[in-house]
Amino acid sequence: MNYNQNKKIMQVTERTVVIGVDIAKHKHFARALNYRGVELGKAISFNNSSNGFASLSYWITELKKRHGLDHVIVGMEPTGHYWLNLEQWLRKHGMKQVLVNPAHAKKAKELDDNSPTKNDLKDAYTIAKLVVDGRYSEPHIPEEEYAELRLAMNHREQLVKDQNAIKCRIVNWLDRFFPEFTQVFKTWDGKAALSTLENFPLPADICELTAEEIVLTWRKTVSRSVGLKKAMELIEVARHSVGLDNGLSMARNTLMSLLRQYRMLENELNELECVVENLLKQIPAVSYMLDIKGLGVITIAGIIAETGNLTNYRHHRQLQRLAGLNLKENSSGEHKGKTTIAKRGRPRLRALLFRAIMPLVSKNPEFKALHKHFTTRENNPLKKMQSMIALCCRLLRVLFAIAKYEVPYNPDKVLESIKQQNNLSLAA
Repeated sequence: MNYNQNKKIMQVTERTVVIGVDIAKHKHFARALNYRGVELGKAISFNNSSNGFASLSYWITELKKRHGLDHVIVGMEPTGHYWLNLEQWLRKHGMKQVLVNPAHAKKAKELDDNSPTKNDLKDAYTIAKLVVDGRYSEPHIPEEEYAELRLAMNHREQLVKDQNAIKCRIVNWLDRFFPEFTQVFKTWDGKAALSTLENFPLPADICELTAEEIVLTWRKTVSRSVGLKKAMELIEVARHSVGLDNGLSMARNTLMSLLRQYRMLENELNELECVVENLLKQIPAVSYMLDIKGLGVITIAGIIAETGNLTNYRHHRQLQRLAGLNLKENSSGEHKGKTTIAKRGRPRLRALLFRAIMPLVSKNPEFKALHKHFTTRENNPLKKMQSMIALCCRLLRVLFAIAKYEVPYNPDKVLESIKQQNNLSLAA
């Protein structure tokens, strides 16, 4: 990453008023400093509303007039989602806004008074001081289809969590009232298994039916793969079931409710995935990304939802740092500590990349060859987990290049580093 601390510091000039804002849900606090860190005026508090934002604007205007300043930088911590409204208002009113890492603010708060005391006014001053020192980042707020995609993937993640919770409750129900069910069906969410649970869920219900009646019910949703043999097996395990036999009426109602919720969430997920696919079609170069064997629509959508527009980044190492995959070391003097990944940035992006790289190593010839090369090379061979992390970075690099230059996926480019090393080995 081309990190230029001096460039950030130089943005705070003699004619700049730096505003530090401590974000909260209902009321924010703000303090103002000049380029030397001298406080200007008194601190204010303002509500998270249009009137509150207007009072902040009036306060800033008065400070600029009083001290002869003409440039404003507003710094804030990205606290939850509460900062988004103020960020949008500042952006629409032409005020430069930057973000301060909460970890930096936490560590820097004791520099001035050598006290661990924490309050809103002190936090606002610490944030402003960090901006004066150039210790901030400029936010990349997704817009248009990128904003839609991020919200869609956030919603999808919540739906998946809700669906998993429902699945666990259904498994819990089966363990109590029909533990032998999985002896007949490998999974409870197959077509025949769901038809069974919706029509005759309890062992007592099954024992009242003949094998032919059960098969006729299955045939309404399943055309093949289940027949009399499966039905007779189901009846046999139902007769010898050790499931609970009390409260069966309410148990049946509970299961029907859970199955309705499961069906509803399944339909919502299918509809949402269609929306995500349509959004991806509006983003340039995504069609080239889908040519990478082992990457699917949801994986690419998740990565772009976390990173935003890939063309906004100057270098692929910025994406690496965003995912927390950049390396860190702990060394002092002659002691050389272990080198590990930083794990800063977006944990969801890091997890998504790791989940994506596993099928790539299994199915994609290029990444499979890279993994073998990294783990078996003579010089500095990597462990399997280290290789997977390196391949996550390689995937980010490939996606960045495709998006930045709008070029098709080229397998030869991915393997270029291996070929160069092999040529050097042969030359030696």
